[in-house]
Amino acid sequence: MESQSPDSDASVDESLFALLLDLGIPEAAARRALALTGGHSAEAAAQLYFSSGLDSQDEDEAQGSDVNLLPSRHHKMVFVVNMELSMGTGKIAAQVGHAAIGLFQLLHEKPSQRGMINQWDEHGAKKVVLQGANTDQLLELHALALSLELPTYLVQDAGRTQVPAGSQTVLAIIGEEELVNQVTGQLKLLN
Repeated sequence: MESQSPDSDASVDESLFALLLDLGIPEAAARRALALTGGHSAEAAAQLYFSSGLDSQDEDEAQGSDVNLLPSRHHKMVFVVNMELSMGTGKIAAQVGHAAIGLFQLLHEKPSQRGMINQWDEHGAKKVVLQGANTDQLLELHALALSLELPTYLVQDAGRTQVPAGSQTVLAIIGEEELVNQVTGQLKLLN
């Protein structure tokens, strides 16, 4: 296959294109990244897409195109702790750990979500722990996050120590910072 110009995406290798989509790269950006890298390697195209250097002026000039079509998105993971349960510090730490691992495993099982993990990790793996008032609020936030198509994980405790079995202790959410803030932006940091 010959090298393509960035504006010529009609002959993109569909198998490479499918691999990029599985990484969570949007369709238009996947086509653009393949075109910019010559269309020979999904790895090179993915690297270009996830690279933070895409925003630099030098990169724009070197490629001769508007690489802003390949945005560098900042993601964050938030943990909303159910404060009505009056958990101790160690219990909260354990429950946040369960939420982080549960959400990470959920994302890792879905090829279409792996790109989100990579972007989150490449931009510092931002994590924030917040206070949720009660179970009802956690469930409302969970429903809102799902309506925005944000991956979530809700921890239900086994009930062996401080809280009753089935108690919903921590809600974990990951996604683009803007979207996550629509769900949890009004909450206070856990102190």
